[in-house]
Amino acid sequence: MADRPAGNPLLTRSVVHAPNGMVASSQPLASMAGLQILQQGGNAFDAAIAAAAVLAVVEPMQTGLGGDMFALLYNQKNKKVEALNGSGRAPFKSSREYYLSRGYTKMPLTGILSLTTPGTVDGWAEILEKHGTMTFAEVLQPAIEYAERGFPVSEIIAAQWKRSESLLKQNKEASECYLIEGKAPREGEVFKIPQLADTLIAIAEGGRDAFYKGKIAREIAAYVEKQGGLLSYEDLASHSSTWVKAITTNYKGYDVYQLPPNGQGVVTLSMLNMLENFDLANIKHNSSEYIHLLTEVKKLAYADRDCFIADPDFAPVPVEKMLCKEYASSRSQQIDELFPMQSAGAGFELVGDTVYLSVVDKDRNVISFINSLFTPFGSGIVAGETGVVLQNRAVGFSLEESHLNTLKPGKRTLHTIIPALVMKDEKPYFSFGVMGGDMQPQGQVQVLLNHLEYGMNVQEAGESPRFRHFEHGIALESEISSQTKLELMEKGHTLISGLDCFGGYQGILIEPKTNMLQGGSDPRKDGCAIGY
Repeated sequence: MADRPAGNPLLTRSVVHAPNGMVASSQPLASMAGLQILQQGGNAFDAAIAAAAVLAVVEPMQTGLGGDMFALLYNQKNKKVEALNGSGRAPFKSSREYYLSRGYTKMPLTGILSLTTPGTVDGWAEILEKHGTMTFAEVLQPAIEYAERGFPVSEIIAAQWKRSESLLKQNKEASECYLIEGKAPREGEVFKIPQLADTLIAIAEGGRDAFYKGKIAREIAAYVEKQGGLLSYEDLASHSSTWVKAITTNYKGYDVYQLPPNGQGVVTLSMLNMLENFDLANIKHNSSEYIHLLTEVKKLAYADRDCFIADPDFAPVPVEKMLCKEYASSRSQQIDELFPMQSAGAGFELVGDTVYLSVVDKDRNVISFINSLFTPFGSGIVAGETGVVLQNRAVGFSLEESHLNTLKPGKRTLHTIIPALVMKDEKPYFSFGVMGGDMQPQGQVQVLLNHLEYGMNVQEAGESPRFRHFEHGIALESEISSQTKLELMEKGHTLISGLDCFGGYQGILIEPKTNMLQGGSDPRKDGCAIGY
């Protein structure tokens, strides 16, 4: 590695500093598209949709029009944090009885029966209508150009695309649209998606109705029906996003915001509440003591998630209890500093692959935005000639009758994608996210502690070696010391190998004293933070 002449010699890049606006995303073409919108006079919310649309073209295994989105927004006009739930619902024709009658004991991971209604396009429209200053035609133009004229595939995206070849080959339309003679595009190869360009053009001209009620909706519905699926025109035509009240907790003077269930954002807040009961100042970063503590906290918070988080329109979700500081204190007392718990249960009984981006503009409007198909290329199904990859979010439902997250028509599943926003003294401070399924809450906590507890800058906080707890063990990045690994094993932890499982971070921090922007971007992705 090169010898950096300043700062942390182990970092791959410097913090990006800018006075006006900034975009951080997982692909440079998307970051640049958002920046161009800012320089053309658009605000953060316009730029976020432009960047998200480009990501749907250039990083199609992670995101797309057939997926879902969530966002936290801070508009200087009303000076409050707002939250948009842009997740889709189970098809009206679906039921647990339908799947059980066909021999399923759990929801299929991919295929035509793994679909839920796409929420992305409606979410984009809601943001533009409520907070934007530009039209769909303006913000979608960069994505349309890349889909029509082509784009050179970047390095990490090419490798992830390659790993999805077998899935894409299972669907004729997916193979024709996203493979070249049965192969994923190579790094640097120019790739075009004309079918998706046509769909984006239709949305640019006709807005959300073009996708949910027009020709596109009818083509999606007809294709799914022909393939034996359950998603219908009625599901698309009746879909709507939901503006919800953000949830928050205060961690040592910083107000951390998340979306409420059906997302898992409450897990991040619960972990932070428990960690307040420990003296992290006297625990070495990424030591065995540190990793053990965060792993045990994660087990407790995720146990509550798995028992209690569901669509609040269908089941009571005890968010206030899960966020209670006293509950966090009592919960943290279950942690043994020396030995890992073998299993964690819920703390009480009830009565009754992804892309992340952040944008901050010259007025310091802020959006923390996440968009996903769930697993790479979602269901593996491309709907007819639309170029739209349909997500596989239905896999998040349970087929157990008594489970809070059991499948029901029109229900939203437990959702993994979570944007984060930190406020300090009632002003936006840090907009960030760590994409990656179950990694997201534990990744967000690691990044936030890196900054708040260990003094790392916005780049260091996201670049520092991470760890991830799975049910069967802990995966550690290679820079974590051999001594730490040995000590973890001596405590009784099982260590496992992991590749491309530690999430992807993007973050923008507003420096309180100068009001300048600081951006960080994860070397685990192809992207960058860029400002002007």
